[in-house]
This record gives sequence, C-alpha cells and structure tokens, in this order.
Amino acid sequence: MSTTQENQPQFEIKDLHVTVEGKEVLKGVNLKVMPGEVHAVMGRNGTGKTTLSYTLMGHPKYKVTQGKILLKGEDITGLPADERAKRRLFLAFQYPVAIPGVSVASFLRASMKSVRGGEVQPAQFRTLIKEQLKQLSIPETFMTRSMNDGFSGGEKKRLETLQLRLLQPAMCVLDETDSGLDIDALRIVSENIQNFKSEERSWLIITHYQRMLNYVKPDIVHVFGSGKILQSGGADLALKLEAQGYDWVAGA
Repeated sequence: MSTTQENQPQFEIKDLHVTVEGKEVLKGVNLKVMPGEVHAVMGRNGTGKTTLSYTLMGHPKYKVTQGKILLKGEDITGLPADERAKRRLFLAFQYPVAIPGVSVASFLRASMKSVRGGEVQPAQFRTLIKEQLKQLSIPETFMTRSMNDGFSGGEKKRLETLQLRLLQPAMCVLDETDSGLDIDALRIVSENIQNFKSEERSWLIITHYQRMLNYVKPDIVHVFGSGKILQSGGADLALKLEAQGYDWVAGA
C-alpha cells in the first residue's frame, strides 16, 4: 500500500451544506475520519445531527447544495442510498422502522445478498445467525417475527447491531443508538459495538449523552450546533459536556 493510500481518510465531509424543504439546516460541515477511528458528535436537540446522518446515507428529502461526501476517496454525494450501502456505508437509525409481513430472517438474508453480493447459503446463514444472536442475547424466535413489528426499543437496537455485524460495513454511522435503551440493553449493544471495532472500520456516533461513550471509546469528540461542528477535542470533551452542558460552547 502506498503512503498516499495509508494516509487517506476512510470518510470525509467537505463544506457540506444541506437544505430540508427549502430551509438550510447544515451550514458547512467539515469532518475527516481515518481508518479505525471512532468519532462522536454531540449536541442539543434541533442542531442538525439527525439531518447529518440522513444526508450521509442519501435520504432524498435532504438536498445537498454545496460540498462533498467521500468514502475511501470516492465522491458518493450523488449516489442513492442503496449504492452507498453497497460501498459499505451503514446507518443505524434513531427510530428503526417496522416492516410488517417481512420476517427478520428474510430481511437479513436479502440485506446481506444486496450489500455483500452473492447468495448466502441457508446452512451458512443459519450458522452465522446463531452465533451472532447468542452474542447479542437475542432469542432465535425473533427470526420468524416481522421486522421490528411490536419490538421494544432495546430489541430494535439489538437487531440493528445484528445487521451491522452481518453487513460488515467500512463506515458506521450510529444516530442516537443509545436512545430508548435501558441499562442492560445499552451495555449489551455498546459492548458488542466496541468488540466489533477494527483497523479497517470507522465510526461516527451521534449521541446526546456520555453513557454510550463509556463503552465505545471515542478518539475524537465534536460539538455540533447551528448546523456545523463548533469544537473538537479528545474523549475528555464528552465528559465536560456531560458535566457542564453546552452553554459554555460558543454557538451551541
């Protein structure tokens, strides 16, 4: 591998401006994530954090008016969501959507085929699923239920973590994955994310609270406000925000 490739960011956002229904929400976001790094984005409600996550995944409601999104050096700004997923970009939603009538097993197999390519053999799929279900403390009976239909918040988040592990993304964006989790569910989900870290996989964790970062240790923490990153620092910045809030950050 050349020096240029070694120094190439896994994921990069350059001067990103985004409008939603004609209103500018993101106002020049700049972010660079190197391979293996964990970045946390923290900020008040209504500052544009979820807009950022949906824009990164290619939701058509969010219009990029300026700037670029790069994954492994490739400009993916104009790509639809499915093409971004095939390039191994993954988004865990704050509120995972229920899909009545589609079983969890069918959804997972179809997702793996679409993103990873090729048909997954039934025996191989069953073996892989059993192993991952055990690690996430998910009952096997979940596989026959409709996707997220009637699931608790914790169950939905565990299933998203299962998808994450099966799809093997290069860049993982977690939009308030800790939202709605009780203490035990938070620990299980967070520890499995921590154990899934690698030198080839990078993370952008969007959260309000320090609690998830107690398990998934960030390399860099960003304070988000008024549609852009206002300040960046090490893991101790998250602790300061937890203790003091956002009032001390200009523009937050």
